[in-house]
Amino acid sequence: MEKLINEFSIGLFFWQIILFVLLLLLLRRYAWIPILKAVNEREEGIKRALEAAENAKKEMQNVSADNERLVQEARAEREAMLKEAREIKEKMIADAKAQAQQEGDKIIKQAQESIEGEKKAAIADIKKQVATLSVEIAEKVLQDQLKDKEKQLKLVDQLVDDIKLR
Repeated sequence: MEKLINEFSIGLFFWQIILFVLLLLLLRRYAWIPILKAVNEREEGIKRALEAAENAKKEMQNVSADNERLVQEARAEREAMLKEAREIKEKMIADAKAQAQQEGDKIIKQAQESIEGEKKAAIADIKKQVATLSVEIAEKVLQDQLKDKEKQLKLVDQLVDDIKLR
């Protein structure tokens, strides 16, 4: 270090300071300002990118919330549609049961009426047959009793007596 102090030259020192200041001015004008400008632009770009990312994050949250709301609405609408479909199905089943019951009652009533009609027809037919048989039996009995003249007179007397008594 003593060597530097002994060999110190004021002229050299002066020119070194002037060159240093000129170098600083040149660097400031041509290097630092563009570098600082690029750094500031980069910083602004980063800020904008961060803001855009934040905005995108908020937008994603909004979209996510909207999607969730839409999903909830779709679920609610689906549930409502399923409920309505169940109600329609139950109504259709109830209507079909009621209609089937009415048809069954109608068929049973028609069958009962048909049976009753056939029963009356059968009873009328039996009565007719009984009457025919009775007449035939009475005819045969009368023919048998009326073969003899004495029996005919006796029957006529008996019938006349029955008429007088009444």
